[in-house]
Amino acid sequence: MRGTRAGHRYAKAVLGYAKEQNALEAVDRDMKDIFATIAGSKELQNVLQSPVIKLADKKAVVKEIFSGLNAVSVGLIDALIENNRIDLLKIVAEKYIILHDELRGEEVAIVTTAVPLSKELEQKVLAKVKELTGKKATIKNKIDESILGGFILRVGDLQYNASIANQLNNLKRELQNYTYINN
Repeated sequence: MRGTRAGHRYAKAVLGYAKEQNALEAVDRDMKDIFATIAGSKELQNVLQSPVIKLADKKAVVKEIFSGLNAVSVGLIDALIENNRIDLLKIVAEKYIILHDELRGEEVAIVTTAVPLSKELEQKVLAKVKELTGKKATIKNKIDESILGGFILRVGDLQYNASIANQLNNLKRELQNYTYINN
């Protein structure tokens, strides 16, 4: 994904500054609001990504939508605008949330499913993550109908792919290898 490394660097810098300013929780709330707002609005995503829209107009839109933020969060937005990187705002917010959770000793378990997780299944996943990592976790459920069924679990650098699409691809590879070897 474009901008992920830069977004991670910005998020680490903001986390460090928020820690110095004793504003970790306030900035975390801001980042959650920013991420949810941008993720929920295709129009806002298009505005931030558009090379046609002037930087001053993007700044006005962002300042209007995200008024009332902590000074650290406002400083981040100003820095992104100044460096012409405002298109990274969603990525920076997401990375900040993850880094903040890690700082508090929590993991974020990203579970990709074809349909939304039930509360019962969510509790089972949380228990399994705690068993695997020894840390408390929160679940972020992403919906991707292309996996057909099953799930993909990602916790930090660990990934477990139990999707039907993955199983079908593995079966296809095995059949292709079998056909190749027997011909």
